[in-house]
Amino acid sequence: MTLAPLIIILVVILFASIKVLNEYERGVTLTLGRFTGVKGPGLIFLIPGIQQMFRMSTRVVVLDVPPQDVITRDNISVKVNAVIYFRVVDPQAAVLNVENFMYATSQLAQTTLRSVLGQQELDDLLAQRDKINKNLQEILDLHTEPWGIKISSVEVKNVDLPQEMQRAIAKQAEAERERRAKVIHAEGEFQAAQKLSDAAAIMAVNPAAIQLRYLQTLTEIATDNNSTTIFPVPIDMLNLFMKKLETK
Repeated sequence: MTLAPLIIILVVILFASIKVLNEYERGVTLTLGRFTGVKGPGLIFLIPGIQQMFRMSTRVVVLDVPPQDVITRDNISVKVNAVIYFRVVDPQAAVLNVENFMYATSQLAQTTLRSVLGQQELDDLLAQRDKINKNLQEILDLHTEPWGIKISSVEVKNVDLPQEMQRAIAKQAEAERERRAKVIHAEGEFQAAQKLSDAAAIMAVNPAAIQLRYLQTLTEIATDNNSTTIFPVPIDMLNLFMKKLETK
């Protein structure tokens, strides 16, 4: 009967010393407070009360950066949020070099987002999203490398503009569309005038072409359902008629 408590204690100690790490997990072990290695995946054994293990996941982590108030270089206040994809590549550094790598990465991302976007103008912030994302990724990756963190990607999600700025951008876009429409219309008028000038040059060389054009115009007028049609007579025909009268 006296061995039963001892057996129970041994069984509890045995179960407490057995740890199972998944394929995507690593265990950073400390023995009496000193780093003794990174273990896993699989079945590992720890000495209860002497060894301590920190379980670290090496999978990609998606971190949502909350909206940040940013004042752009052209003094426009916007709210910007982003999402960061990163993973732990060095479990030892993630445990020993930083107290809480998730919190540290989140705070660094927020301050970096405000700093980088504050150096951009609003038009660049809206149009050059890929360039800004790459710049953010490089800066964050440089600062998180000592923590054993690899920043895979940074994506700026939403840029919320004030209502008055949205109206101003809408007016600017409308003015740009009107400008393009006027330019296209002017180019069409120019091309039409150029073609008419070419046609006039051809008719000036060959007067018969003017007569043919005149007859074609009469044919077009005759096809309309008009009760009365008035059309001018060419001056050349009147001169010919007047010369015949004078000879008589």
